[in-house]
Amino acid sequence: MLKTVGLGLQDYEKVITENAFYVDKTYFINEWWQSKDDITLITRPRRFGKTLMLSTVEKFFSERQGNNEELFDGLSISQDTEMMKECGKWPVLFVSFASVKAETYKGALQQFNWLFTEWIAQNTWLTDKMGDKDLEFYQKVSYDMDERTACQCLNTFCRWLSDFYNKKVIILIDEYDTPMQEAYVNGYWDEISGYMRNMFNSTLKTNPNLQKALLTGITRVSRESLFSDLNNLKIVTISSDKYADCFGFTEKEVFEALEAYGYSSEKKKVKEWYDGFKFGNTEDIYNPWSIISFLQEGKYEPYWANTSSNSLVSKLVREGSVEIKKAFEDLLNDGVIQTKIDEQLVYGEITGNKNAIWSLLFSAGYLKPVSIEGEGNMAVYSLKLTNHEVKDSFSLLVERWFENAGENYSYFVKALLEGNIDDMTDTLSEICESMISTFDGSGKAAPENFYHGLVIGLLVELRGRYEIKSNRESGLGRYDVMLRPKDKKDNAVIIEFKSKRRSDNGRTLDELCDIALKQIEDKKYETELLEAGYSKDRIIKLAFAFEGKELLIKKSNVE
Repeated sequence: MLKTVGLGLQDYEKVITENAFYVDKTYFINEWWQSKDDITLITRPRRFGKTLMLSTVEKFFSERQGNNEELFDGLSISQDTEMMKECGKWPVLFVSFASVKAETYKGALQQFNWLFTEWIAQNTWLTDKMGDKDLEFYQKVSYDMDERTACQCLNTFCRWLSDFYNKKVIILIDEYDTPMQEAYVNGYWDEISGYMRNMFNSTLKTNPNLQKALLTGITRVSRESLFSDLNNLKIVTISSDKYADCFGFTEKEVFEALEAYGYSSEKKKVKEWYDGFKFGNTEDIYNPWSIISFLQEGKYEPYWANTSSNSLVSKLVREGSVEIKKAFEDLLNDGVIQTKIDEQLVYGEITGNKNAIWSLLFSAGYLKPVSIEGEGNMAVYSLKLTNHEVKDSFSLLVERWFENAGENYSYFVKALLEGNIDDMTDTLSEICESMISTFDGSGKAAPENFYHGLVIGLLVELRGRYEIKSNRESGLGRYDVMLRPKDKKDNAVIIEFKSKRRSDNGRTLDELCDIALKQIEDKKYETELLEAGYSKDRIIKLAFAFEGKELLIKKSNVE
């Protein structure tokens, strides 16, 4: 009998007792336990089974579980008799920071307070062995406790568990970096990093009651930001060979599942859509969320797309430099970018740092290495979008950028393809007025950033009907775009952008448009289209000239 495909189940006991679909990864427990690492931080892209794995570890070791061994009957860990002696023998402190998502530092502190207050509400039995001082601290833990008390909570909870069981404690922390990503996006990184540095130091360094600790997250935050005082920390990123196949599904596991659920004929397409992740030297890793969703729904969708979880990615690309937007265009066009990768992120240095941005996207699973030249810090990675699903996810992300433009953007695209100058100018002026700040958080080079963001929007809006090509030349102000229709009955479009600058010797926008149109003719940009069989009267040639939020669009009358 086939197991129920349960999407989003993150509690190991529930997965087993409800006979839900499960890929056996319990061998991780032995690998981690036998390692000599006191504190382990494992980074993996979102929805790669990190929470379920921590729940599995908790259910295996926890003394309070009660039915530990039967939950692991028939699984790989049950075959290890020595390891099974540890089953149900340790106190475990398991917390998740997934819910700490706030727009302000004060809001984040309130959410931490809520998290810790809820923990003691669920563990009131610990008070049976508490002395007066511990009971006093117990009373201090509340929704409005001060920062100093909150920072000591995990350390104190750990000691309470150790005192109760007379054993050291296993600490599990899920989504350790979620509060920090939210803080960076919302502008209170310095405050939250100081708070969490103190918390981690008291919990993981100055803690004699700690046996082992396991943390999971998406990114590796720099040691200087959070872990500067921890000498016993082992960091395992997606570039590490350690635990490479413990998170995510291998191709063998995926194909076995497809066969079991009647999708044997879909292997090739499933691979195209959902394969492409690589951890260490282990290739062909699949996102579990996507595979389980496909088994449940039986159709191809960007299941991994959840723009609320992509706020940092969206902010960095949308507000990034023109160079970053150009690279993003290349990626959406199935191109390859080259960059150095530093998996140790320093959030304060990400903005405007193209290597840091691509490093983040690589760590988050959006980019995969095609090749690597060199070694260590000098290695240059050739990267492309991981798979079809990621491309669709990014397309959805771009569509959300233009939601504020409302119907104006659709009207603009329609006018563009028809060569309607008046409608184009009216709608684009309104879009430009409302969205320049959206495409450049710094306020610098806003027009260029906006127009490159516009091209990315065209790539997404028209991807089903047009091939959109970029013929870039020197300088931010010179940027040619060709919209090549897949149906030769539709209009093709050639665009030349001009940005007014000091070197233009006082030229007007009208004069810049004339220069742009002459450039289109002189450089014979239409030749490529004519040679491909497109009709000359179906080629629209446009010049866009802009200065700040002012713009002018002209159309070539040359036949």
